[in-house]
Amino acid sequence: MMNTYFVEKAKMTLAGVSIRTTNEVEMGPDGGLPQLWETYFQSNIAGQVATVNPEYIYALYTDYESDASGAYTVVIGHEVAEERHLEGNQLEETGLEESELEESELEESELEKSELEESELEENELEKNELEKNELEKNQLEESQLVENQLEENRLEESQLEETQFTYAAVPESKYMVFTTKKGPVFEVVAQAWGEIWAYFKESREARTYTGDFEIYDSRNFDPADTQVEIYIAIE
Repeated sequence: MMNTYFVEKAKMTLAGVSIRTTNEVEMGPDGGLPQLWETYFQSNIAGQVATVNPEYIYALYTDYESDASGAYTVVIGHEVAEERHLEGNQLEETGLEESELEESELEESELEKSELEESELEENELEKNELEKNELEKNQLEESQLVENQLEENRLEESQLEETQFTYAAVPESKYMVFTTKKGPVFEVVAQAWGEIWAYFKESREARTYTGDFEIYDSRNFDPADTQVEIYIAIE
């Protein structure tokens, strides 16, 4: 039996990457959790949202269909300050609007410049006019390409922004029974711990609430080959 203790924790909000899965799937060859961890490490969540104690990585099990035998959602990420996150969104939206306004002003300025140059060309001699007209057409082509490139970059940035949207999950205030794994390879010790947890609650006096269970990893001393994890199980 693992070492255990009881604790009460306040409600919190987590942001991270997520999948919908079952224990049966995760025990087979098509389990999605290893890939979800890879997605988390590539996502740089802590660099994109306002996190609380970013050194702590949460693996949250939530939105249970029924109990340990049904489907559930796994969210790997960090605790976030919800109000600060909303402010960040507003600043990002404001920044996009300002960028679009600057592009509009730039295009208007280039148009005025183009019209002025055309007016001056008409007053010049034919030979000089043809030469400058060719140069103007070259400049307009380059400017058009620059505008197109900028628009394409904006579309790409918006697409990347959409792709990096994270799942937000509310974890209610709860009492937890905390299980501490033995030290060892992370996937091995965590899988073994969950097996013991399922067996324990089949005959325990405590009853699970399935409002949200989670593992906590301390990234400051995280060694996948030799780590120890605390698993919080919400109980009545």
